[in-house]
Amino acid sequence: MAAAGPGLGAGGAVKTLALVLEDEARRGGGGGYCSGDTVSGQVLLELAGPLPLRGLRLEAAGRARVAWSESPGAVSGAGTWGVAVRAPGPGPRREAEVRYLDIRQSLLRDPPEGEENLVLLDGRHEFPFSFQLPQEPLVTSFTGKYGSIQYFVKAVLERPAVPDQSVQTELQVISHIDVSSPALLTPVLRSQEKMVGCWFFTSGPVSLSAKIERKGYCNGEAIPIYAEIENCSSRLIVPKAAIFQTQTYLASGKTKTFRQMVANVRGNHIASGSTDTWNGKTLKIPPVSPSILDCCIIRVEYSLAVYIHIPGAKKLMIEMPLVIGTIPCIGFSSRNSSITSQFSMDMSWLALTMPEHPEAPPNYADVVSEEEFSRHVPAYPPPIDCEEQLCCPVFAYIQEFRFQPPPLYSEVRKQIAGGVFIVRWQKKNPKHKPKCRNCRQ
Repeated sequence: MAAAGPGLGAGGAVKTLALVLEDEARRGGGGGYCSGDTVSGQVLLELAGPLPLRGLRLEAAGRARVAWSESPGAVSGAGTWGVAVRAPGPGPRREAEVRYLDIRQSLLRDPPEGEENLVLLDGRHEFPFSFQLPQEPLVTSFTGKYGSIQYFVKAVLERPAVPDQSVQTELQVISHIDVSSPALLTPVLRSQEKMVGCWFFTSGPVSLSAKIERKGYCNGEAIPIYAEIENCSSRLIVPKAAIFQTQTYLASGKTKTFRQMVANVRGNHIASGSTDTWNGKTLKIPPVSPSILDCCIIRVEYSLAVYIHIPGAKKLMIEMPLVIGTIPCIGFSSRNSSITSQFSMDMSWLALTMPEHPEAPPNYADVVSEEEFSRHVPAYPPPIDCEEQLCCPVFAYIQEFRFQPPPLYSEVRKQIAGGVFIVRWQKKNPKHKPKCRNCRQ
C-alpha cells in the first residue's frame, strides 16, 4: 500500500491518501504482472472535514528511459600552440524514451449540475478501480546504470486553489522466458589456446576447453561447468569462472555499455606441465533481472566466462552466452544425467595424447622368476675335451632352450580422429599355444 501524508486544503484537510492493490504480493515482490493481466485495487481517502474536489483520477504508465552525458571531447587548436585540450564541463546529453503503457481513469462521479466541484464529507472513502494491461508483450521491469524500465499506478487528487496531491505505487512487470525452448536447451562448447611469453621467449601454450549443458537457466539454479585445462607453460595458473551481466543503452545513435560480475567461482592452482578437469563444477545464479532482449533502447544480456589467470600475461578467456529466464525447465534432471554422460564421452578426446614411442613389452627377466629359472635349468655335465670329442659344429652342442616361452605380444593399432594411429602392445592369452612359428596370433 502506498500512502501520502496529510494535506491542508480549503474547507477541510486530507488525513490519508493511499493506493492499495488487491494482489499486493505481486507488487514489487513475487511473480509480477504480465501482458493481458488485470490490475485491481482501490484508492483510500480519509478526510478530517468536508472537502471540495475537482476530481480524482487514476493514471497507469510504463516507459523505458535512457539518459547519460558523454565525456568531454578534445577540441583541436584550443590550447597553447594549437595543442588539443578537453573542453570544460560535461559532454553532450544523450536521452531516449519508449512508452509501453498509458491509461487514465476518473474515479469521481460528475458534480451536480451547475456546480464545478464535488464536496466529500469527512470520514473514510474508498474508490475501487480496475484496468487491463495491453495484450502486446511488455518489457520486464528493470533499473540499471544509465536507464530504467518502470511501470506505476498513480492516484491524483485535484482540489480547487490547492496544488494537486498524488500517491503512486510501482508495478512489477515480467516478460516470461521459458528456458525449455529448444533454442535454450542446446549445449554450448568453446575452446581456445594461448602461447605464454613474447617474441622468442615463449614458455609454452595454455589450452582451455569448456562446455555447459544448456543455454537457458533461471535464478537460483546451479550451472554445471565442464572444462579441461592443460598448462604447458612454465607458470602457475589459476582457472576461474564467472557470470557477467552486460547492460547496453542506445540513444541518439550512440551506445553506452555497462558490464558487471554477478557471481564467480575459483578452481585449484595448476602447476607447469599439469592438467585439470572440471567435471560439473557448479556456479549458482544469484537473484538477478531476467534477460531483456525485446527493448529497442535497453538490453540486458548474460554470459558465462571460463578464464585462466596467468601471471605476467593477459588472461585466457572463453565466453559462452546465457539467457536468464523466468520459467524453469521441468524434467531436466533426467536429461541432465544423460547429457552429463554424453559430455564425458564427448570430452574424452581431450584426455588423449599421442605417445612419443609405443610402450614396449616387459623385460624377460621380469616375467620369469628365479625359482622358475632354477627349476628348468638342468645339471651341467662335466666338461669335455673339445679337441678330442668335437666332431661337429659347436652350435650342435648347445643345450636345448628349456625356459618357459615369454608372453606373446602383438601390436594393436587404434585409429582415432584425424586418421592418427595409436600403437600399443597387447598381451595375449598365455594358454594359447600357436601351431607353428609363422602363425602366432
